Order: sequence, then C-alpha cells, then structure tokens
Amino acid sequence: MRFTGKLWVFGDDLNTDAMYPGFAMKMDPPEAAKHIFYEVRPGWTDEVAAGDIVVAGKNFGVGSSRPVAALFAELGVAGLVAEEFNSLFFRNAVNAGLPAMTVPEATALFSDGDAGTFDLTDGSWRNDTTGASGIVPKLPQLILDIITSGGVLPRLAAQGYVPAELGEVLRSSAVAMRSAGSGA
Repeated sequence: MRFTGKLWVFGDDLNTDAMYPGFAMKMDPPEAAKHIFYEVRPGWTDEVAAGDIVVAGKNFGVGSSRPVAALFAELGVAGLVAEEFNSLFFRNAVNAGLPAMTVPEATALFSDGDAGTFDLTDGSWRNDTTGASGIVPKLPQLILDIITSGGVLPRLAAQGYVPAELGEVLRSSAVAMRSAGSGA
C-alpha cells in the first residue's frame, strides 16, 4: 500500500461542491473527471498526470457527498494526503479503493511539485524532495484490505457477496460514483 508521485498541494476546507461542479454531475466519469477543481484551480486536470498525489489541509472533502474520490481515481491520482479528511469523504475514498493518509501539517511539509512517498501499511511518509519524513498511525487492517481490493464492491465480489464475474465491472469509476454518498 505504497504510493509515490508528484505532489499537488491545496489548502483547507476544500468542499466537494468546489471539487466537482454541478454541471459536471451529468457527465460520464471520464468527462466529469476533467472538471475536478474547476473552481479552485482552473486547468489543473490538464496538468495532473497519472500517479500524481493530491495533498490538502484540514477538512478536506467537506460538504455534500459528491463522489469526487472516484473521479480522482478516474484521473489516475495515486492517492490523497490531508491534514484532516471529512469522514464521509474519507469513506468514499476507501470505498473507491483510493489510498488516503492523514499527515498533520501536510501543507507545511509539502509544496507543489515535490515528490512524496506514502506507505499506508506502516504509516510512513517522506517528502523525497526535502528529505522530511515521519510516521502516522496506520489504518486498520480492514480499511487496508478494502483499498487493496480496489474498493468495497470489488472486495464484496471477491468474498462471494456479489457475483464474482462482476469483480472488474465493480472496479470502474462509474460504479464507484453511483455507490458513493451513503458512507457505507
């Protein structure tokens, strides 16, 4: 459960409505994903690359339960790091199989363009550009298992709760988006 990549740093209180504008909600996931941070940082989706990592401050993902985590996955974002996640947003990230780590003072430790390495298995993080590093409490094994499975629905398929032949379909961003919002 390790992810490494170029970092994009955002501030505090980023709400899901600003991350995923209302007009994009009627679009298919690949098109909708092109509008993430449309209001916050126009053009960001033209610059972000598969494997990049989003870093944010406190209260990341506050607001409605718009399924932004699945859109990050659609863009190829490797993971999310924040000083504090809104609990529903964090659960939507887990449900979508998107790695997410809480790192206190993340916005002071990382800058746009830095490279970072994060390991959910042992809770370690490192700013590969500056050399700063640390350890945070690791996530419970069940959460790690869900993320490793590609999300909650693929995990349920693997465990036989839904038909196994749906396993790959259930990994899609469209399914993750449709199942988001309940916090289940």
